[in-house]
Amino acid sequence: ECTNRQPFRLVVVHTAGREAEMRRIYDRDWFARAPIVICACGLVEQAGKRRFDGRSYCDVDVAIAMDHLTLAAADLGLGTCWVGAFDPIAAREVLGIPDSAEPIVFTPLGWPADEHRPKTRKALEDLVSYERW
Repeated sequence: ECTNRQPFRLVVVHTAGREAEMRRIYDRDWFARAPIVICACGLVEQAGKRRFDGRSYCDVDVAIAMDHLTLAAADLGLGTCWVGAFDPIAAREVLGIPDSAEPIVFTPLGWPADEHRPKTRKALEDLVSYERW
């Protein structure tokens, strides 16, 4: 993360017996049935800020931590999925997240199903510009 302040907290939830609570956060069976769900929270007051305009790096720092987590999980053969469309109020209530932290993203963690859906990706030239936009 960009300033080494590590302004995040990961809340690791063992979901067995907590499926109804998990559905309050994100109403999908596959999310609630995952053996583990991880919530990555940002600690906004601890995050670095860009010196030119004061913009917080908090979301970026959380994304870096979560991305490394999901890459390490994939290397172990585990399945993950970024979940951003969750209910933040339910997340705070269910997980006891204090006001000083902001839930940013979730991922379920477990062994993937045997079937993999093909992924559609944009062409490289639609994502990358050289020298100028």
